[in-house]
Amino acid sequence: MSDNINKSDFRNALGSFATGITVITTLGRNGQKVGMTANSFNSVSLDPALVLWSIGKESNCFEDFITADAFAIHILAEDQQSLSNLFAKTGADRFANIDSAEGVSGVPILPHYSACFQCTAEHQYDGGDHMILVGRVIKFTDRGHKPLIFHRGKYAAL
Repeated sequence: MSDNINKSDFRNALGSFATGITVITTLGRNGQKVGMTANSFNSVSLDPALVLWSIGKESNCFEDFITADAFAIHILAEDQQSLSNLFAKTGADRFANIDSAEGVSGVPILPHYSACFQCTAEHQYDGGDHMILVGRVIKFTDRGHKPLIFHRGKYAAL
């Protein structure tokens, strides 16, 4: 980081932007179900339908996501704080008690969410200590639940 920007202060300032919480899922390099919590989701384009998210290069599932042909982005509903925490843990068997369905290219789809975007991998861009992944939306579902929100390092509600 630049000498004149304090990393901790910068992160705290970024936290002033309220975001939704997502769980991103894919099939790993060995065919295993992989998932993680992320709040770096954003829309890119309506035509074609493109969305993006970013993954830290130090993430334990980094290689699985950057080599994946497809992934699903689940926008969590306001009652899913425990699911967000589960998928944020390192080393946990995140799918042990989840009855996921198969989506595009076999990607695991969670049973409960506010919205879900099933994507094929479209582009990847280097983003410093993260990789920016752009997905082409193949299918989406919008259930219209109120979202789980994150602001200043804490969960919040509308």
